[in-house]
Amino acid sequence: MGAAAEGDITLLMSCFGRLGRAVACGVVAAALSGFATDSVGEEPAAASSDGAEKWGGVAQVPDGPSDHRVWVHDRVLEHTLLFDGDSGQMLGAVDGASGVGARPAYPAPGRNELYVVETYYSRGLRGARTDQLVVYDAKTLSVRAEIRIPNKAADTGQGIALGAVLDGERFFAALNQSPGSSVTMIDLESRELVEEIVTGGCSMVYPVGPRRFGMLCGDGTALLVELTEQGGKRRAVSSEAFFDVVTDPVTVAGVRDGAKWYFASFDGLLYEVDFSAEKPVASEPWSLFTDDERGAGWRIGGFQHLALHRSSRRLYSIVHQGGTGTHKDAGLSIWVYDLTTRERVMQIDAPNVLIPFMRPQMGIERGSLILRILDYVLPPPGVHTIAVTQDAAPLLFARNVDLGAVAVLDAMSGEHVGDLEEVGLSGTTLVVP
Repeated sequence: MGAAAEGDITLLMSCFGRLGRAVACGVVAAALSGFATDSVGEEPAAASSDGAEKWGGVAQVPDGPSDHRVWVHDRVLEHTLLFDGDSGQMLGAVDGASGVGARPAYPAPGRNELYVVETYYSRGLRGARTDQLVVYDAKTLSVRAEIRIPNKAADTGQGIALGAVLDGERFFAALNQSPGSSVTMIDLESRELVEEIVTGGCSMVYPVGPRRFGMLCGDGTALLVELTEQGGKRRAVSSEAFFDVVTDPVTVAGVRDGAKWYFASFDGLLYEVDFSAEKPVASEPWSLFTDDERGAGWRIGGFQHLALHRSSRRLYSIVHQGGTGTHKDAGLSIWVYDLTTRERVMQIDAPNVLIPFMRPQMGIERGSLILRILDYVLPPPGVHTIAVTQDAAPLLFARNVDLGAVAVLDAMSGEHVGDLEEVGLSGTTLVVP
């Protein structure tokens, strides 16, 4: 057996060791020994000078349909990659400076721009801090502007709801924590800082209009912040308390439907919060699980664990079986609900994202016997994050935060139709433009 095949087996054994599957490891190792193909470990052929890429050019994000594109952020390599969900091709990348989670990119299609909140330290991970909102050209992905903001921009491992482009794309709202909470408002036309709005006890940013956004608060309420025409604070008003922050808090990973946002609690209660009136109003919650399912340990799980296809009223939720405190665990299933009838209409097995993560690292050809064996033997690790496109033939993207691959599914049928490979090392968020 060649050195390349031995290296592949060594890699597989290490993966199985982490998963506690020693027996399966032996089966796959034997399969690799007997069925290794010539393509594994094969040296690449010399590139032809006729087709060589020319140096000095500036690539651009290609034209064409963009309904199935997705931004995939990596908190280790500190960048965000743009992928085409149909072809699986990577179309471009933007930076995300030092931080806990390498904050995601926020697209503004109408302005042909996208925005990243960045934090820098003069000596790498220490020293003088600089926070800024970086404006990228959505076509060339070159930097158009850098806007200084207060050095207190919030950062979390999840990277969810830390900022937002408000409707109309005039203002950007960036969440601060120092440790007190506030929101920095930036005028995207003048490229200037407008105002820092203190929101003590309330965090996260959920856009609900051109000059309105919602927040969740530590006393179990929601806050509506309304802005002036210039982007400063006009007023802020709270809802009545609608969830218990101790016994059953809601997660920050809400999904939007116009001026309404849906939030799920740790125990699987779904709340609808309407921000369209003078003050936020929360509906009576309904349960994503039956009593029998709850008794069997079914719970929500993951990080960006909800996705909503608005026109079909389909809500996608990552679920798993576990005990109290497992609300961030990966889920092996995605349950689909009709928001109109409040009934579950489909169950989707979470795809095995370990396979597309390993395949390019090992040089295994797609559709090969080895890949089919691996898919059969390797246990799926589950997924933490999902996002759905909003077109008439939507795609559902799913990822595990510790693996550099994203599965692509037909959101209507649940069929696993492809994968995005080599998307990075680790990340929690997916952003559909």
